[in-house]
Amino acid sequence: MKKAIVLIVCVALNISFAYKPKVSPPSAVQPLPTPSQLAWQQLEYYAFIHFGMNTFTDHEWGEGRAHPDTFNPTSLDCRQWARVVRDAGMKGMIITAKHHDGFCLWPSGTTTYTVQKSKWREGKGDVLKDMSAACREYGLKFGVYISPWDRNHPLYGTPAYNRVYKEQWREVLTGYGDVFEAWLDGANDQKKRMVYDFNGFFQIIRKYQSNAVIFSDAGPDIRWVGNEKGTAGETNWATRDNEGSFPGFADEKALNVGDEDGPSWIPAECDVSIRPGWFYHSTDDDKVKSVAQLMEIYYSSVGRNANLLLNIGVDQRGLVNEHDIARLMEFKKAREEAFKTNLARGGVTASNVRGNDKEYGGEKVLDGRRDTYWATEDGVTKAWLEIDFGREIEFNRFLAQENIALGQRVKRFSLRVWKNERYETIAQQTTIGYKRILLFPMVRTRKLQLVIEESKASPMITNIEVFKAPED
Repeated sequence: MKKAIVLIVCVALNISFAYKPKVSPPSAVQPLPTPSQLAWQQLEYYAFIHFGMNTFTDHEWGEGRAHPDTFNPTSLDCRQWARVVRDAGMKGMIITAKHHDGFCLWPSGTTTYTVQKSKWREGKGDVLKDMSAACREYGLKFGVYISPWDRNHPLYGTPAYNRVYKEQWREVLTGYGDVFEAWLDGANDQKKRMVYDFNGFFQIIRKYQSNAVIFSDAGPDIRWVGNEKGTAGETNWATRDNEGSFPGFADEKALNVGDEDGPSWIPAECDVSIRPGWFYHSTDDDKVKSVAQLMEIYYSSVGRNANLLLNIGVDQRGLVNEHDIARLMEFKKAREEAFKTNLARGGVTASNVRGNDKEYGGEKVLDGRRDTYWATEDGVTKAWLEIDFGREIEFNRFLAQENIALGQRVKRFSLRVWKNERYETIAQQTTIGYKRILLFPMVRTRKLQLVIEESKASPMITNIEVFKAPED
């Protein structure tokens, strides 16, 4: 009997010691991204395609008076666009389906100013049909820009035009497959002012493409970064206080940095052209941005918690021009060389681990998975993470990512390296967000320390990488 009791007690003790309650993840910090916004952020880099009547009139802003026959690409090949974009490392394309001149690249039933009235392919061509098919073939996302300003349509400037514009969106969103991003701005005629029904526009887009993210200067899903240089703020919150904002809102100071306590999740997109203008002009063939300029743009956009929308102006043949192709491929090579080998490996130590649970341990930042992360206990908003490489290494790039699915948190952080038997600070910055890349002169060290100096809640770091990029 005594033996049985002892056995029962031992089993009970073993069970009690073996049982460890599951440590819950940190509570979300509102607001949060939607699944579509998360998927959009992971694209990072994609193309704007400016092509239309302006390509043939050699204008940037057409007046809507050029005859439809003026649009006549001799060798239009959207598959060539898709090959170039894919090979350049981009993940999608957004086409100017209608610019301010009002000329539609698809046979719209809302106007006579379309490809259907041109001599191109005897009026039977459809650029959107070709491009959407090419995107599907080459594994790219398909996006559309329709300008609300229309300098050709007779109803522009009247309430009836809002119905026209909504119908244009309906046609595009129902006729060409999945659209990942619906792009519009607040462009307006200064003489014939139009009162736009923006909420109605957004409702139409939601109705026909519920998974598409909507871009405008003020969202509702993606915001303009506030400039056309491709540069986000060194501080860049994905959250915004959007009160008083609207498509056409052009406050760079507000858009560039976001709002730390903003109630809406509206991350920034950086749009910039590879040339001085947005549409193709042969006089700009020698003015394509340099690789150094493009790398600076990349670090200032993708490297600062934003996405990069790099514009390509397709030429009058209907092809991506050879000058642009060459630079795009050089740019891709430069990125590949900069991020060729991730040197972040070794032993990881954290000042605090949530519940002392390996599920939230510091080593999670090196496992290459998006769904794992280092996290601290609730209330611990200052902490550090150390990586001991086990040997001295050289590097000049540092990359960190937060688990933004549960909100953006880090407000201030620093980077330290072990030197002369103590840690020295080599960089101090503010936000991290989806991705943050720091540049600094080459350092040589055996240990690196990421110090979270201030966070809105328990920091959640999902990835750390370090690289030795070529130096000029």
